[in-house]
Amino acid sequence: MKIRSAVAFAPILDIVAGCQPSAEDTAANPGNAASQMAAPVVAQPRLAAADGTPRGMARVTQKTGGLVVNVQATGMMPGQYGLHVHSVGKCDAPDFKTAEGHWNPTGAQHGFDNPAGPHQGDLPNLTIGADGKGIVDFAIAGASASGLLDADGSAIVVHAGPDDLKTDPSGDIGARIACGVLGAP
Repeated sequence: MKIRSAVAFAPILDIVAGCQPSAEDTAANPGNAASQMAAPVVAQPRLAAADGTPRGMARVTQKTGGLVVNVQATGMMPGQYGLHVHSVGKCDAPDFKTAEGHWNPTGAQHGFDNPAGPHQGDLPNLTIGADGKGIVDFAIAGASASGLLDADGSAIVVHAGPDDLKTDPSGDIGARIACGVLGAP
């Protein structure tokens, strides 16, 4: 079972419309496959738990107007997990604190439901199904590859609990349980 998280913001959906389709999307709508071919890949990190156990992968592509992030998680317990882009490209065990805080180049507050947010590191919650898998497809409007791949890089981090989408600075999401360094593919 695949569960896709989505956020219905018009500018975000305009960017996501250019994503590379999944096999299911292509089968359901084969006429759009050519118009949805892959954009340049910015980064493609593998996600891992603190003990090195694989937890999936992410893919970040540059599109006109922003970045598109696709996270495909595996080997996790069913439930919801916070998911963010963090400001430093380090994933040192055991707690991944070396990834530092959320990526926030615009100085916004945290959360889609926060009137002073969201910041660019905010991603939708990752929902893991009974099969231990989950997918998030999301666009970060106005973001650029150069921002992610600056001198100290950045990271995708999965947190132990769901993001409440409003509490600044982090969404009350709990410990960091998986991490992947964003770098050139």
